[in-house]
Parts: sequence; structure tokens; C-alpha cells
Amino acid sequence: MRIIWFRLRSAVSGRANDAGMSTSEYAMGTIAACAFAAVLYKVVTSEVVSTALQSTIGKALDVPF
Repeated sequence: MRIIWFRLRSAVSGRANDAGMSTSEYAMGTIAACAFAAVLYKVVTSEVVSTALQSTIGKALDVPF
């Protein structure tokens, strides 16, 4: 019953129990962001994607105005 009262009071007042992320949470977020950036870089610089982008840009530039 006490937990329900605390959650209800927190929801009404707009305050949560924790004050923010800890250092380890920031570290995990940073590592995840770097891993995602590395995968995205590999995909964008791959031969297939590079060819598709060049083709699309070439078609866009060849459109008569």
C-alpha cells in the first residue's frame, strides 16, 4: 500500500524517484551510440549503397527543368 501511495504522490507532483542517469548509464549510452554510428558508417560507405546514391543523384541532376 505504501508503494502505491508513493507512486501516486510522485505522479501527481510530477517528480520521479531518481534524479537522472548515473555515470554507468551515460557510458552505456555512449557505447551504444558509437556502435550504431560505426554500423551506419559501414552501411553508407558500402559499394552497394554508394552505387545506389550515385545513381539517384545522377538521375536527379539529369532531370530537365
